[in-house]
Amino acid sequence: MTKAFGYLRVSGRSQVSGDGFPRQEAALRAYAKAHDIKLVKLFQEEGVSGTKDISHRPALVALIEALHSNGVKLVLVESLGRLARDLMVQESILHDLKRHGFDLVSVAEPDLCSDDPSRILVRRIMGAFHEYEKQMIVIKLRGARQRTKTKRGHCEGRKPYGHYPGEAETLERMKELASSGMNATNVAATLRAEGRKTRSGGDWLQPTVSKILRRSIT
Repeated sequence: MTKAFGYLRVSGRSQVSGDGFPRQEAALRAYAKAHDIKLVKLFQEEGVSGTKDISHRPALVALIEALHSNGVKLVLVESLGRLARDLMVQESILHDLKRHGFDLVSVAEPDLCSDDPSRILVRRIMGAFHEYEKQMIVIKLRGARQRTKTKRGHCEGRKPYGHYPGEAETLERMKELASSGMNATNVAATLRAEGRKTRSGGDWLQPTVSKILRRSIT
């Protein structure tokens, strides 16, 4: 029986508790059962945009590290749109997997990840479509915010850090370190050392810490 890892992703924090992960997992498990594949582990990317590259995806980094360490050679995703919403990001991830001898199967389009020229063409067209779709979502959201602003005279906008579950503790830790005399650079380094991640799942850096501390003090 072939062993595989599963990669799941939702792009918004508000989607983490929705049906995105259960739907993706169900699709992967159904495909695995039908093709005699043992799904040994799932890697969930929580609230990370599909336009982000590998360096901004902690779950994908963990998956790749696991591929290199335990002999699993296959990765399943629900669709190429879950892998990436940017054509260049999609192709760079696929290229990186293939050059190390790993295979990726999109269960909605099982044969699209092969090196056959016609499949590459179709995959890139679909990748371009996913990128276009993502841009249209951004435009529609921007339009909705503008309509809200016009109607109410203001727009709620992006929630400040500390609003979502799990952020308040990190924010308090950030304030604690700053009040002890640490500058933003050292605060960021301490947060990284403690394994704390930003809202997008990346590493803490001085500019981000400085911005959050300024907002929380004012």
